[in-house]
Amino acid sequence: MNEAGTQTQPYYVTTPIYYVNDRPHIGHCYTSLVADVAARFMRFLGRDTFFLTGTDEHAEKVVESAENHGVSPIEWADQNAAAFRAAFERLNLSNDDFLRTTEDRHIKNVRACVSAMMETEDIYLGDYVGWWDVSQEEYVTENVAREHDYKSPVTGRELEKRTERNYFFRLSKYEERLIAHIEANPGFIKPEARRNEVIGRIRDGLQDVPVSRKIDPDDPKSQWGIRMPGDETHRIYVWIDALLNYLSAIENEDRQRFWPADVHVVGKDILWFHAVIWPCMLMALGNELPGCVYAHSYWIREGRKMSKSLGNFLDMPTMDAYCERYSRDALRWFLMTQGPMGATDSDFSHAKFVEVSNADLANGVGNALSRVANMIQKYFDGKCPNPHGASKFEGYDWPAITKEAAEKACVKIMQMDLPGALSHAGQILRQVDAFIHTTEPFKRAKDPARMEEVAIILYQSAEAIRIASLLLWPAMPDKMEDLWHRLGCDIKPGRERLGQQLIWGALRPGTPIEKGESLFPRIDPKEEPPVPSVSQSAGA
Repeated sequence: MNEAGTQTQPYYVTTPIYYVNDRPHIGHCYTSLVADVAARFMRFLGRDTFFLTGTDEHAEKVVESAENHGVSPIEWADQNAAAFRAAFERLNLSNDDFLRTTEDRHIKNVRACVSAMMETEDIYLGDYVGWWDVSQEEYVTENVAREHDYKSPVTGRELEKRTERNYFFRLSKYEERLIAHIEANPGFIKPEARRNEVIGRIRDGLQDVPVSRKIDPDDPKSQWGIRMPGDETHRIYVWIDALLNYLSAIENEDRQRFWPADVHVVGKDILWFHAVIWPCMLMALGNELPGCVYAHSYWIREGRKMSKSLGNFLDMPTMDAYCERYSRDALRWFLMTQGPMGATDSDFSHAKFVEVSNADLANGVGNALSRVANMIQKYFDGKCPNPHGASKFEGYDWPAITKEAAEKACVKIMQMDLPGALSHAGQILRQVDAFIHTTEPFKRAKDPARMEEVAIILYQSAEAIRIASLLLWPAMPDKMEDLWHRLGCDIKPGRERLGQQLIWGALRPGTPIEKGESLFPRIDPKEEPPVPSVSQSAGA
């Protein structure tokens, strides 16, 4: 085990906070799952970990949605914030806090931070004429507007020409410092393709950006939000309000040790805010910058971009249906291993889900456990056999094999390559399968004189499965805890360190080994995709 397993310093991972103009869907759940798996790995490694998520509630779109549903903005925000909480609980996310931007603790912090930047004149009052992206609630530069035919680069909706007297943030002041930081810290923006995009755009020049909007007494949308300190006639724009949530959650003394954040996990559509505007704001506030902004790509569905017009969003009722039929860990595994962590989008197709589940889960960890538990039940009365101190058998040095896989996985974890870390657990399981195929314990067991060899094979196979399960646990906590129970292991990831558990030989001879039902039943490839029940759809 390398030094990654002995680190105890604080670790802070965040998701973006999500708009409450609508209900959660796969995009929100995927981003949060990435953060959850990272947080679980770090806690298991012994890191003092804090995982933050929440909701962004002061957007103009929230007011519009509330009006369309005949409720007030805060009532609509309450409903959808509760929907996000429920969705994350159903996916078994381990967030330590859920921050809403309508909470007093956040409002207080936003006003304090804005006041501090006004005092240093990093925020100032001025006039602005520019192209407003209604769908994203942000201004875009003339170059970007022209490049996209004066339509939103994200949604394609027409841009609006606006002239406003606003408060501005001096983004241009920090251009050189930001470039220097990005170049000196290659891991600050990941993946690399996103880093290159940001650098290219920064080199076109940074312009000061508006941070407020004049309140119109006749326009409810302009009134929804946090007021500018010292000027109640202006509302703080939602983007600056939202970014400051990462500080709001750790303002109390018990949490201040978590700054700077280690990783902000975001979708690629909000990378500019997190990789450019946010670090410049932190510079203006005199705060350290986060270690990494990780911007993943999008999910598509059955080969097509998800959109409301196509009606093909993978929403919570559909994901609930997958969880109900196949288990939430099967869904977590698919999202985590097949998701768009890189620079390209990923396709959620039912056929792919079935293929991955059968290969990795039914034929992988499930089959490995079933085969070994069956033979232990048959040949050793369901008790863990005694390997008689053997560490190598017919070319398989299992302590070395599992140690190498675990060390490589821990390196991947520290690099935020979570699918890569999980793949090393899969590699152990494939080697267990090859080991059994090569040594054929079921044939050796026919000769009573060779039962000691069978004991060694089955002990080593079970112990290798146990070690693989430790690396799989952050992605599939329910199923791996079930597996530990079957192997007679009492492992508590919240209190114990992964490095201690990865040491070879923790399985005790004589411990009852349970076969149980199939951990991951095989899925018929001809099976139709699960459809949300009426109750699931009604509760969406």
